[in-house]
Amino acid sequence: MTNLLALPLAALPFPDIDPVIVQIGPLAVHWYGLAYVVGILFGWWYAKRLLTTPRLWLSGKAPMRPEDIDDFLVWAAVGIVLGGRVGYILFYDFARYLANPLDIFAVWQGGMSFHGGFAGTTLAMLLFARSRGIRVWSLFDVIAAGVPVALGLVRITNFINAELWGRPTDVPWGFVFPNAGDLPRHPSQLYEAALEGLVLFLVLRLLTHVFLKLRAPGFVAGAFVTGYGLCRIFVEFFREPDAQLGYLAGNWLTMGMVLSTPMVLVGLWAIWRAQRQAQIPAT
Repeated sequence: MTNLLALPLAALPFPDIDPVIVQIGPLAVHWYGLAYVVGILFGWWYAKRLLTTPRLWLSGKAPMRPEDIDDFLVWAAVGIVLGGRVGYILFYDFARYLANPLDIFAVWQGGMSFHGGFAGTTLAMLLFARSRGIRVWSLFDVIAAGVPVALGLVRITNFINAELWGRPTDVPWGFVFPNAGDLPRHPSQLYEAALEGLVLFLVLRLLTHVFLKLRAPGFVAGAFVTGYGLCRIFVEFFREPDAQLGYLAGNWLTMGMVLSTPMVLVGLWAIWRAQRQAQIPAT
């Protein structure tokens, strides 16, 4: 029987998209960086839209002002970039950066971790909410509702960059990625863009606009964290683990699974807590 994995001609041709949008001298604008900028700006705009839609909130009153989101924008950007970088260094390639500390600042070489960016943004939200006297669970909710769009955009640019590719496959939509050998591979970046981006955003949209879960502080944020964790764990079965780490156990357990499992548990707890608090009569 013919082994389809040995037939790279059966794979889809990888699209010839330049990762650099435009370059003027030493200054280059990459699709990857643009995805972060557009994602952050969308999250800022969407959070303000939620706050200015009275029917979404209990008694029609939002728990913070749209101007608070304007001020939080810088905090969010710093949390994402610093947290994402530190998370990648600690979780995915610590030995390399320990041996070459100056590489920590070479951000143009890539190296960002969602889980690190998530931790950095969460810390930024905690500090910002405390400084403004804002209910932190509501801030979690309005920020989380727009995050999937940013995730989807970044995953698409991972595909454009031909990085974070999937495991070898014989499915008809496999791609032969540059610098990944001759075997067709799962476009796992696109799987993540569809699940963590489009599907998760639509789920949260239903929760905010149909089921009105912004009235139960923490529910939307819990749903986001749970949904992301489940999507990431699922896609990890199709994604090639980072070369410097490999599999942590057998030929299935990856660092992405390990970091995402606590997210599912914390997210479920947040949903339970929000639902329980919503059922307690106000005094």
